[in-house]
Amino acid sequence: MALFAGGAINSRCAGIILIILGVMSSMMSFAQDPPAAPQQTRPAEPATPGPAKTPDDRPQETRPAGQNNPSVDTQAGSVARKPVAFFNLLERKSIVFPDIAYSTTALTARQKSQLFVDNSISAHTVLWSTLGSLVGQATDSPTGYGVSGHGYAKRLGSSLARGASGEFFGTFVIASALHQDPRFFPEYNPTLTHAMKYSLQRVFVTRNDAGKDVVNAPGLLGPLLGESLANAYWPDRNRTAGDTFFRYGLDLASRAAGNMLREYWPVLSARMRHVPPQRGAPH
Repeated sequence: MALFAGGAINSRCAGIILIILGVMSSMMSFAQDPPAAPQQTRPAEPATPGPAKTPDDRPQETRPAGQNNPSVDTQAGSVARKPVAFFNLLERKSIVFPDIAYSTTALTARQKSQLFVDNSISAHTVLWSTLGSLVGQATDSPTGYGVSGHGYAKRLGSSLARGASGEFFGTFVIASALHQDPRFFPEYNPTLTHAMKYSLQRVFVTRNDAGKDVVNAPGLLGPLLGESLANAYWPDRNRTAGDTFFRYGLDLASRAAGNMLREYWPVLSARMRHVPPQRGAPH
């Protein structure tokens, strides 16, 4: 990758990629959505004799108010029906992946600020930083921290700080300034091939507050600014431009892998709670 200085993937990169592949392979075995329950049909009622009616005399079919408009909300504050047909939304915010959308309503600047905080301390962030720091400890990367217990604490702290900085710039500052939505919208029941394509695409494409696809400025610029800021506390010998773009490249790669888990998380979450997701209505 052009972002990686020197063009060579060292042992640190290989270790992290192995972790990504291991997590993806273990989760994908459960990622098939259960089949939809068969629809019940009512038997046709026998026709009752009566006078023949002309076409003008036939009663007009009536529908409840709002049924002809699929974008009408089912209740106040609920998710619109039309987007739900395309997105597999959660019923509430996830503590594992707080950036998975559970509503199609645009976020306010204050909500984006809260999302930045939630992402910085979420379960997946802490777990990913812990695993990444263990790999760095085993490979002595960055070399300026050493391999002692104190060195591991520095690796873990700097990993969490880098992630929080990227979330601050991307999820809050840039997303608010450009009116973009930093959340991830999982698709309903995707195939594995389509899920991989969609997960990679959403690294570079996101939705704006109006619901249209735009260039993912928060997701692309946020990590770059966060890694640049990390050079203020990163070891002196590891502050080169090559190291900075190497870390930035790993950030984008890990985001693409994490999107695969986000894509299937609503299905996995429902299965863990033994509640199959419903299509076409909030769940």
